[in-house]
Amino acid sequence: MPNPETRHAPAPTVVIVPGWRDSGPGHWQTLWAESLPGARRVVQDDWASPSREAWVATLARTIEEAPGPVVIAAHSLGCIATAHLPPETAARIQGALLVAPADPERRAVLNAFAPVPYAALPYRSILVASSNDPYCPVRLAGAFARAWGSEFVRLQCAGHINVASGHGEWPLGLALLQSLHGPAWAPTPAHALEPA
Repeated sequence: MPNPETRHAPAPTVVIVPGWRDSGPGHWQTLWAESLPGARRVVQDDWASPSREAWVATLARTIEEAPGPVVIAAHSLGCIATAHLPPETAARIQGALLVAPADPERRAVLNAFAPVPYAALPYRSILVASSNDPYCPVRLAGAFARAWGSEFVRLQCAGHINVASGHGEWPLGLALLQSLHGPAWAPTPAHALEPA
């Protein structure tokens, strides 16, 4: 029998966290933002010259404005911004899908995000990385996963897991997101991502 206290708990809000230069048309993050019920997309003031302080503050505000718990769907530098969240904001997160994390030490424009926190995340997380991601060596992504306590999903030759590497709707990612959201939330790629 369901617990009456949990029966009325709000379903987690999906918070989509793009990386450096945002996620454009056709990117799985853009498709999810347009299609998943109640999803919220983080909008940064400056996508080209990211400031860690500003990005983390905007992400924290988006999480704090969401009703109830949230599930993060982050890509690239968005993963690193998520890892920098303060504990009081991280406490609102039920789970996080961290896809193709960037290495902020590889590009000067991203240096404000270094050093990357190596503390365990206080929520369940899944880190997805590719064997040939030009923005982060897979060994470093694996080190992030170990440090953060994330389940590690390694994809072969999937590039930066974006439109350029052929990842539009990305059903695998949606299935991983569903595993973090909970069994009651069950969009399928064909239903959730069909054009309006």
